[in-house]
Amino acid sequence: MFKIKTYNKISKSGLREFDDKYTVGDEVENADGAIVRSAALHEEPFPKTLKAIARAGAGTNNIPIDRCSEQGIVVFNTPGANANAVKELVIAGLLISSRRVISGIEWAKTLKGNGEEVGKMVEKGKGAFAGPEIKGKSLGVIGLGAIGVMVANAANHLGMKVYGYDPYLSVKSAWNLNHNAIHIFDINEIFEKCDYITIHVPLTDSTKNLVNSDSIARMKDGVRILNFARGGLVDNNALKTALESGKVSSYVTDFPSDDILGVDGVIAIPHLGASTPESEDNCASMAARELIDYIENGNIVNSVNLPEITMPRSGENRICVIHKNIPNMLTAITAIFAQDNVNIENLLNKSRGDYAYTMLDVGAADTSAVAEEIGAIDGVIRLRVI
Repeated sequence: MFKIKTYNKISKSGLREFDDKYTVGDEVENADGAIVRSAALHEEPFPKTLKAIARAGAGTNNIPIDRCSEQGIVVFNTPGANANAVKELVIAGLLISSRRVISGIEWAKTLKGNGEEVGKMVEKGKGAFAGPEIKGKSLGVIGLGAIGVMVANAANHLGMKVYGYDPYLSVKSAWNLNHNAIHIFDINEIFEKCDYITIHVPLTDSTKNLVNSDSIARMKDGVRILNFARGGLVDNNALKTALESGKVSSYVTDFPSDDILGVDGVIAIPHLGASTPESEDNCASMAARELIDYIENGNIVNSVNLPEITMPRSGENRICVIHKNIPNMLTAITAIFAQDNVNIENLLNKSRGDYAYTMLDVGAADTSAVAEEIGAIDGVIRLRVI
């Protein structure tokens, strides 16, 4: 029997992935795995039993990644599960950044009580809310992951000229990207060429304040900027200055903060990017499947702190070793099998940064002695026998 702790209200669709081998709930103690959405876990003590945490979403800023790695806890996320939901809101953001629909709606509400005069007042005042069409305009997409590619393709179908920038473009994204999109290799070209710019990159030390006074200075006058990725990607002080001068026409963000709320030209959406029932179901289901495959088979898919590694089962027992990525570790592990006369039927080893993961399938022999010896190797962080 395995135990899964939930830290937020998790979609029932996702929880149904767990069969009767699992006990699931927010009161579970000594859990084998955990599913979390937005709950902050940085101060959360983890039991020694905890093997993995799955984030039902893409961002993992609420999880102490370094501490998890040190304790041999695999951290998963669910890239792409909420991509369509975010894409749809980005397209809505493109439209409302241009057509002044929101301010027009708010103005229309003030006409209440004018009876038959409302129609005339609408015709007289609507000119204040005119805005350009997006067809024929240029869109720069910074970050061509699952969401960025979907946004680029949708914008292309709406008649926009799309430029995409991503120095880490994956083969999968390259295949999925519409052939009409123009792949840019210098981010400054995005700033200089595009009428609209949308950001779809993670928040890291290198991307913090990606949009700043220098990058804004390179942009077209009247540019419209969209941020549905992370609030820290935009320097709000530089943005407010650009809005006041007219350099930036509008800023649409899914991350409101006190300093930009109420600023003219800012459209602040209350983090609704993935707030659809379909997205919550997709994220929870993917997170659950990732946990199940790791707990039951040792496979790692969509981890943010350990290498992606999957291997078909070919023996009675599978030994899974999380260890430091240092020289001679694999030699030390396999040498123990040799000296104990235990045959390895299949082996796979991969590394990621400072950490590595080795899976070994062996026959029906008693592996307890081998496991104990491997666990004693300097540099081994965690060992499991499945």
